[in-house]
Amino acid sequence: MRRLIEIATERRVTIVMMMVAIVLFGMVSLSRLKLNLLPDISYPTVTIRTELTGAAPVEVENLLTKPIEEAVGVIRNVRLVRSVSRSGQSDVTLEFLWGTDMDIAGVDVREKLDILTLPLEASRPLLLRFDPSSEPIMRLGLLFREDASPGSAEAGLKVLRRLAEDRIKTDLEAEEGTAAVKVSGGLEDEIEIRVDQQKLSQLGVSIDQIAARIRAENVNLSGGRLEEGNQRFLVRTLNEFQTVDEMRDAIVAYIAGRPVYLRDVATVTRGYKDREAITRVRGRESVELAVYKEGDANTVQVANRIAARLQAVNESLPEDMELVTIYDQSTFISSSVSDVRNAALLGGIIAIIVLYGFLRDSRATTITGIAIPVSVIGTFLLMYLNNVSLNIMSLGGIALAVGMLVDNSIVVLENIVRKKEQGESILDSARNGTTEVAGAVFAATLTTIAVFFPMVFISGIAGQLFRDQALTVTFALIFSLVVALTLIPMLASLGGSKRYDSDIEAAPPSWFTRAVAFVVRLFGYGFTAVRWLFWAILWPPSWLLQRLYRLVAAVYPALLRWSLGHRFAVLAAAALIFAGTMSLIPRLGTELIPQLSQGEFDVDLRLAPGAPLAETDRAIQTTQRVAASLDAIALDYSVAGTGNRLDANPVDAGDNTGTLSITLQPGSGRQAETAVMDAMRAELARLPGVQYEFSRPALMSFASPLQIEISGYDLEALGRVSTMIVQEMSASDRYTDIKTTVERGNPEIQIVFDQERAAKLGLAVRDIANRVVANVRGELATRYTWRDKKIDVLVRSVDTRQSSVEEIRRLIVNPESARPVSLDAVADVTIAQGPAEIRRVAQERVAIITANLAYGDLGAAAAEAGSIIARTPMPEGISALVSGQSEEMQESFLSMQFALALAIFLVYLVMASQFESLVHPFVILFTIPLALVGAVLALYITGTTINIVALIGVIMLAGIVVNNAIVLVDLINQLRAQGNQRLEAIMEAGSARLRPILMTSLTTALGLLPMAVGFGEGAEVRAPMAITVIGGLLVSTFLTLVIIPVVYSLLDRRA
Repeated sequence: MRRLIEIATERRVTIVMMMVAIVLFGMVSLSRLKLNLLPDISYPTVTIRTELTGAAPVEVENLLTKPIEEAVGVIRNVRLVRSVSRSGQSDVTLEFLWGTDMDIAGVDVREKLDILTLPLEASRPLLLRFDPSSEPIMRLGLLFREDASPGSAEAGLKVLRRLAEDRIKTDLEAEEGTAAVKVSGGLEDEIEIRVDQQKLSQLGVSIDQIAARIRAENVNLSGGRLEEGNQRFLVRTLNEFQTVDEMRDAIVAYIAGRPVYLRDVATVTRGYKDREAITRVRGRESVELAVYKEGDANTVQVANRIAARLQAVNESLPEDMELVTIYDQSTFISSSVSDVRNAALLGGIIAIIVLYGFLRDSRATTITGIAIPVSVIGTFLLMYLNNVSLNIMSLGGIALAVGMLVDNSIVVLENIVRKKEQGESILDSARNGTTEVAGAVFAATLTTIAVFFPMVFISGIAGQLFRDQALTVTFALIFSLVVALTLIPMLASLGGSKRYDSDIEAAPPSWFTRAVAFVVRLFGYGFTAVRWLFWAILWPPSWLLQRLYRLVAAVYPALLRWSLGHRFAVLAAAALIFAGTMSLIPRLGTELIPQLSQGEFDVDLRLAPGAPLAETDRAIQTTQRVAASLDAIALDYSVAGTGNRLDANPVDAGDNTGTLSITLQPGSGRQAETAVMDAMRAELARLPGVQYEFSRPALMSFASPLQIEISGYDLEALGRVSTMIVQEMSASDRYTDIKTTVERGNPEIQIVFDQERAAKLGLAVRDIANRVVANVRGELATRYTWRDKKIDVLVRSVDTRQSSVEEIRRLIVNPESARPVSLDAVADVTIAQGPAEIRRVAQERVAIITANLAYGDLGAAAAEAGSIIARTPMPEGISALVSGQSEEMQESFLSMQFALALAIFLVYLVMASQFESLVHPFVILFTIPLALVGAVLALYITGTTINIVALIGVIMLAGIVVNNAIVLVDLINQLRAQGNQRLEAIMEAGSARLRPILMTSLTTALGLLPMAVGFGEGAEVRAPMAITVIGGLLVSTFLTLVIIPVVYSLLDRRA
């Protein structure tokens, strides 16, 4: 390693060119890095969605869900199979082990489905992948202005829908990086042919014949080519309907030689499709446009391009319309990234202030300060080569590394300064000072890097999230090591001997040499200016730091001497402090990942099954009016019904569900958010039969904070147990927004055929069922072309919006016969209730209770839920357990405990190899429990719970806190090798290493201070890690300076 340092001090231009190249390529890489909110996470989940139109949940379970579960449950790496059977739809979700190649898994699933025999009426199973990037990056609302009068409401909503689909959608999809724009809300055009079944019966014509005839009349076919002489003609048959009146005049049958026109047996109206969703912005009906980006596109860049296009779109909109941005994910990403960048810059500035305060040398401070930008910019190069995007986790890693980057440079430069103070020349002090600490610096960097390797063993979403952070810190530390061993000694050696003096050649220097000398002279002037600038700005903090150092330097030798004289008392006191601090852990509370406060939240509402869409919309409007009266709310947006979603996550869907999204005024904090939630809860509690749940935008986990799974086959028993547990939870003030999947059944009109009566009339049950479907649901006969747009033409006899059970009973089932027969003559038509949905986990029926927390931590809530389950009597065959985020939390905590143990083992391996000793690394490992004392105290004082982010900080501490002890023990060993006695070497090393240890600890701790304070977007995810590292580092530094020498004196028995 000495040879590397000699090369660095001899070949200065080479080192400078190498650093310039790193900076250049790093800047180019930075311009090409993707900017996202979170790392690229591959969620190991596949959803198989199959539809069987008109089937009840029980039929869907038996005909679709069970066969699919049995077929795919044997696929390799499948961890859990979940399913939801709803009316007409089956969703089977496969959860794979983390790290599974989802492309291969998708092929395996498709192979199993291809050999599966499902009912002929069922649709082909769709394979859907859930990915956070499948959430829309922007939501836009198109609506009429408050003072506009669009005429009739129906006409206005049709105009909005047409404008959104025909113009705005196509404009936005043309932008680079946009995958799709989904339109929902408003009214979608449809031509409805309402046939009179009495007239059809009199004429002996069926509804199927009407649909077939309309389909045959509306044709536009190519007839090939025809050549006549020198000309070639295209033959086209043009018989498409041009107007609705033409459709009314279509001939549908000939009876007794006379044509029967469509207008004779049906009314043809230009209506709208059955509504799936009602969307509102600020209480006014609107049309929503959801913008989805391509998988590898940059969210911020796509959003910026969309915003630029929207300016042109807004200018071309009619004066009575407006296009409102409801949600823009890029805003949160940009502000989060900006806040992390600012925290990193501020941390770097604080680190440089600490350096100057201790060294009081602007030249030395500038040399060390260079390590930060060079290492950070070099990190961008390795990030680009390893496909790591810029996100809040990777940038958090850079902010975390900023304080650590200067540690190596501080140790090297402080030793160079010490050598210079001892009288060595500039060049010799640069070489000897760097060589003396090179081994310790190398070992310290390796130990810090070693703790990040076990992060690959952290299972669950935590491992996926923190991979980028681990890589980023590793890259930064590698560059900081290279800078400390090459650039720092090279810069420190400047001003030494004139390397190019020659007594042989007395010729005057060339113009190039003079130009280079001029540039170097300018740098000298620059250093002088910087020195005075530093002195002017940093005099107060440097005076404080100097006073602090002098105070510690005056007290420390006496304290160390006393500690070495009372070794067992010191160790006993340390053990008591450790035990007392560990007793605080149960009071800290636990949670999976801190919730991000983005200044917005959602309220999910669920009415009784069978509630019409209009009723759901009215319930949402009631809540919306409360929201509109609150000053803290900037925008409210609602969707009643299913909406138009691309994501594959099986969600509560149907006309009886809805979501109200609230955006708060900029700058609103968590307190304002909670106050708004409480006001809305008070109003929702007065709405009878409405279940509701408040949620913040979920970036890290699907599950509710707390879930209870009740398993068993008997649906009635599941319902009874679910009701008992919900009542117990409602009695506790800890839980809020309690919901259960077991609810009053879906109202159904059940038609039970009498086969004997049907057979006597010559009717087949299947034909009657098809006739009922054709009359009620209708048949898509053809598509009508209007303004380059295809509009569905639907033929049916029942108006589903204004109908009755009696009308169903009077349906004619044999219109071709001479004597018409109504449905109630061959079937019993009754109203009954069936289950709204059937959920299954691991091929067993379950009821799921979800709840949010009114106060307290997740661990305590899960424990109380466990006690509620324990005292609830369970019928035979019924069991219950706590799941949700609490289950994920336990799994993540166990894997992180393993990662921490592995990290400590790797640190020991690195140190044992470096010191060629088994005892000295064991001495250094004593700093880790000392760091735990500081980490727990910091979490307790700040009121921070134990979560994945804080535990990542603990794992990182294992690599950071040993650095000070390594530097200290390394010098003790060097002094022992020079012949000093044990206690004498400990005292001398303690005094010599006091300043670099204080400097490295303060630069790292104060560099992280902006992150720990937690200002700005996304701070909740960054702050716990910074708090843990600062607390652990400060306390361990103080205890290391006293306890490590004591442990060394006890364990090292050499003479």
